[in-house]
Amino acid sequence: MNAPVISFSRRLRVSPFELRSLEGLKSASVYNHLVLPTCYESLEADYWHLREHVQLWDVACQVQVEVQGPDAANFVEYLTPRDVSRCQVGQCIYTPLIDEAGGIINDPLILRLADDRFWISLSDSDVLLWAKGLALGKGFDVRVFDPNVFPMSIQGPKSADLLSRVLGDSIRELKFFRFVETEIAGTPVVVARTGWSGQGGYEIYLQEPDSGVTLWDTLAAAGEDLQVRAGCPNLIERIESGLLSYGNDMTLDNNPLEAGLDRFFKLGKSADYLGRAALEAIAEEGVTHRLVKLVIAGEPVANPRTVYTIQGAAGENIGAVTSAVYSPRLNQNIGFGYLPVDSCEKGARAVVLTPEGARDLWVADNDWSS
Repeated sequence: MNAPVISFSRRLRVSPFELRSLEGLKSASVYNHLVLPTCYESLEADYWHLREHVQLWDVACQVQVEVQGPDAANFVEYLTPRDVSRCQVGQCIYTPLIDEAGGIINDPLILRLADDRFWISLSDSDVLLWAKGLALGKGFDVRVFDPNVFPMSIQGPKSADLLSRVLGDSIRELKFFRFVETEIAGTPVVVARTGWSGQGGYEIYLQEPDSGVTLWDTLAAAGEDLQVRAGCPNLIERIESGLLSYGNDMTLDNNPLEAGLDRFFKLGKSADYLGRAALEAIAEEGVTHRLVKLVIAGEPVANPRTVYTIQGAAGENIGAVTSAVYSPRLNQNIGFGYLPVDSCEKGARAVVLTPEGARDLWVADNDWSS
């Protein structure tokens, strides 16, 4: 069956990099009301190129919510169980945003541009209106708005080589989860040592959308001999690297404790936050399931459209696979899924129901070994 074609209209926001990122594109998705490229040559070819060279990604869909004003720090604290007071100007932190029941609203990066100014760099869920409603309803003295800032990403092992040609060798010294404000080709940008791959790279936040093509072309020209090309987040690479996808591996129905996001925060911060009582009650009672790394036996398996059901020894439904892909480097199917807490130890086995039939499944460690 041929894949459907995306219809473009005003309902989809325009990426400043679209004139370049759509060239040679084979497939795409819609993410935060923008087009997100998903494949250029093939999933596997894109994967190997990302691991060996450097790519330019159009991730303008990673839209920003800006929080600015006297209560900005207190308001951002209210959105997350992570202690935002420890985030310094020039630093990024990864953290879940949760609702009153402890459900995950989003898992953004938060950038602190000033004591009273933040960007919340979103994964795929609408946060702007939710945040505006909370600010108004709770009486915070802040302005919450879309600043029209659009990221692009440089990812791959040659990322620093490429960006140093444009910004100088000092960019190599930028620490992980830190950012600087600078210019590229006369355009003001924020450059962060972050990105949705395990291969290393940077995210560049464009503040003048009309300069998107110029920024892209400047970077492409600087990296021509590095085999730079357009790329995108890669399903194989992101699962191998242990990167979770909001909407796939966690949703509003999940809490950060069962999804393993509690490694990014500690319960008990001094500031109050939405969902605090609910999250502390979940922690006190204990979660029933946890998200774990899995290996699935057999021939290459397709990524689930919804989930694949996991069954126990007696044929009872005990969990679900949320993401899966065949890794050509590891020569096996790998993925994420939720299992009962007493079935999460390394090597624990179960059965997963795929469209091709039942497959053996087992829990892996961080290196995907069992």
